[in-house]
Amino acid sequence: MKADVAIVGGGIVGLATAYHLCNANEDIKVVVVEKEDSLAKHQTGNNSGVIHSGIYYKPGSLKAENCINGYKMLLEFCDQHNIPYELCGKLIVAIDESELQRLRFLFDRGRENGLEDLELLNKEQLKEIEPHLNGIQAIKVPQTGIINYKQVCEKLAELIKLSGGEILLHTTVKAIEEQGQDIQLITNKNFIEAKAVVNCAGLYSDKVAEMQIEKSDTKIIPFRGEYYELTQEAEHLVKHLIYPVPDPAFPFLGVHFTRMIGGGIEAGPNAVFAFKREGYKRTDFNFKDFFESLMWPGFQKVMRKYWKTGFGELYRSFSKRAFTKALQRLIPEIRQEHLVPAPAGVRAQACDRTGGLLDDFKIIEKDNVIHVVNAPSPAATSSLSIGKTVSALAMEKMT
Repeated sequence: MKADVAIVGGGIVGLATAYHLCNANEDIKVVVVEKEDSLAKHQTGNNSGVIHSGIYYKPGSLKAENCINGYKMLLEFCDQHNIPYELCGKLIVAIDESELQRLRFLFDRGRENGLEDLELLNKEQLKEIEPHLNGIQAIKVPQTGIINYKQVCEKLAELIKLSGGEILLHTTVKAIEEQGQDIQLITNKNFIEAKAVVNCAGLYSDKVAEMQIEKSDTKIIPFRGEYYELTQEAEHLVKHLIYPVPDPAFPFLGVHFTRMIGGGIEAGPNAVFAFKREGYKRTDFNFKDFFESLMWPGFQKVMRKYWKTGFGELYRSFSKRAFTKALQRLIPEIRQEHLVPAPAGVRAQACDRTGGLLDDFKIIEKDNVIHVVNAPSPAATSSLSIGKTVSALAMEKMT
């Protein structure tokens, strides 16, 4: 098969890239290669469905720029194609005085990132809008919303096909080879020759990159995020999305409460090292994945540095009581009987050789291949912006 651009990965970033390429020029032949039997089956389809505002991210970073731009593009896309979403707003809550300085820092950062109408609420104002919430101060972020990202992917796929693009399911990339001036993807089904290749393989982005780049400086370490749903009896306790003040040294937001676009409220997630790249259950284990993670020098440094935090996350994974206690910091009335197990997700956390947990997006270019090696949250919110950037890079490589 011949194509102008071949995209590896049928998650929201890969599909957004294909969508922009198809829109840029109707004569471009685009092929999306996905190893699963459906699109958006992993990170995109198992996230919490939040439309992020961009308040957390360092001004000028790829995360901040793409989140702000992607937020606007996502809402315009949804309005144009009648995809339901709701801007319900969220609260970032300081539980005690030790968190006030970090909360104020986030408030200032949000303003620096261009977020308007942020409010700094005192305890009394908090109680008015969230009577059951424990906290002494909070930021109200009106831009935050909720959505079903699978519906966005379904619409993107429909538009890609209408524009002449192809989506190949059950197709796994085995190797990347140079074929003259073109790049050849060798899959379990066929050979695809393309002028440019884009790697958006998510949990396997580093493995696909290693097919072309001999010595990679980045490894994907899988972290499972486990959730509970609130029973109907407890849903009245939460009206907004409610988040704690995040730990700046750890790239996770802590357990929180998230309203869902289809109804109901999720509680979680924790962040547990997964023994398999697609390890959605505690019992899932793959020796090769497990061994590669443990042998990565960077992850060994992470384990030494964060072993207490990691043990706490693991303990919450096995102890519903401990998970409930973490949630009670925000909503003291939550009880174990209010929590029903919900499906987990797995996050592709990029880790470099020095032990750095990459917080920003990372794109590597080599020859005519673009590797989106790290696209963590808020990648779904940012997807149309990331896709536009990556599609432009791919267009340059075709000339």
